[in-house]
Amino acid sequence: MVPEAVRQTRRDTAAALSEYGLSPDSAFAGAVLLVVSELVSNAVRHAAGNSATVDVTFAIAAERLVIGVADQDPHLPDLAPQAMGEGLRTVSELTAAYGGALSVEAAVHSCGKTMLVWFALPDDQGLYGRRSHSRAL
Repeated sequence: MVPEAVRQTRRDTAAALSEYGLSPDSAFAGAVLLVVSELVSNAVRHAAGNSATVDVTFAIAAERLVIGVADQDPHLPDLAPQAMGEGLRTVSELTAAYGGALSVEAAVHSCGKTMLVWFALPDDQGLYGRRSHSRAL
């Protein structure tokens, strides 16, 4: 993983959001892009010694956009508000602003974890009639 991974993931995320019918200029898309950038940046910064890759997945279903950022680092960050660094605090606040949340899950069949965020879809975003979609970057 290299810092360029953050920029490339941001570009890929913007393309995925456009494919889902999300306006790239919307405040919602801006929040999603910042959240993904922060999570991938954290993986590059903190998990690089244990993880050669970061996997980013998206799913839209049940009026939600769900994003997973997975790496092979077994360390689970403390998500208590007083324990979070600035980046995770920003992620938590942005997801909450859109009716969502931040969580972390240990990998079941391997070493590592997935940072999960979900957002309630704003009413003004079309997203192909809210059909289910998923995509991995």
